Amino acid sequence: MPEATYAGGLSMGDTIVLRVDGTITVAHSRKEHAEATFKKTFGFHSLGVWIDNTGELAALMPRPGNAGANTAADLIEVLRQAIAQIPANRRDDLLITSDGAGASHTLIDWLHSLDQTGGRRVAYSIGFDVDEHVRAACNRRPDDWWVPCLSNTTGEVIDGLQVTEITDLLRERLTGLKRPKTMRVIVRRRKLFDHEQATLFDTCGYRYSAFVTNTGAHGPDGLSVQRADTRHRVHARVEDDVRTTKDTGLGHLPSKQWQVNKACCAAVTIAVDLTAWMRLYALTSALAKAEPKTLRYRIFQTPARLVRARRYRWLRLPRTWPWATDLATAIEIIRRMPMPAT
Repeated sequence: MPEATYAGGLSMGDTIVLRVDGTITVAHSRKEHAEATFKKTFGFHSLGVWIDNTGELAALMPRPGNAGANTAADLIEVLRQAIAQIPANRRDDLLITSDGAGASHTLIDWLHSLDQTGGRRVAYSIGFDVDEHVRAACNRRPDDWWVPCLSNTTGEVIDGLQVTEITDLLRERLTGLKRPKTMRVIVRRRKLFDHEQATLFDTCGYRYSAFVTNTGAHGPDGLSVQRADTRHRVHARVEDDVRTTKDTGLGHLPSKQWQVNKACCAAVTIAVDLTAWMRLYALTSALAKAEPKTLRYRIFQTPARLVRARRYRWLRLPRTWPWATDLATAIEIIRRMPMPAT
């Protein structure tokens, strides 16, 4: 399985990265369980978990439009389903990432309990609410404690973006809330732009964002605040996965019946996975990174004919099709793959 990377190419080794996110599917007519969403639209609010290493959609949970973004029970259930899709011999080293919707006490406690299981390492990197206590801690932290952030794409220092850890300043509160002792609170800040309006809260002219992680700062698996911050910011890659999943079928649920739409979501999951593995193992050159719409036009919808002759089956591709060679190469690669063990 490919290695997940961050900070312009730093490898996460054998770690399987699961990125959980919600997405809205707009319904243009009255359908079963279609409701008003938190984005002021009407439709469904599904939860998905994508495997960052491969681009697979490990689990998809269709939900009514009024389902909460931070419902811990739903997040835990969809993560259970996703982990079950990973081969048993690869579940011992996981990283779960989420935006601030996953910052519930229940979810973090559940992830902490998974990490305490013998022989398993389950790390998390989850967005955290910047409340009055976090803001006060940020304002108390001296400027020389803030270090420059690193770029997601190059790993170089970014001007105007700084990061620090405030776990020590919040230790008493975290203990009172019975947060895991291994949880670190890391905050990123940038100065407000000239045209940007300040909030009602005292932030000393900065805009803050925070996340929590159980990855320590020291040891063989430890990360500095700079690298932990960069690893968290690449969670934004899940937005590309959401977009491609919608292009593969989640953008429009076809039926008025809920059970039919759930079956459609299962089909979408299979289609996303097949497309991901097609790109990884069978396609070369630019097609290996092509979007689903491009693959549909150039590969999946090729006007070919299946002909039976002399007890053989022949797939005849039109010679004038610009991508006929790419398709023929992909088919040959797939044919030469070893059959899965039974």
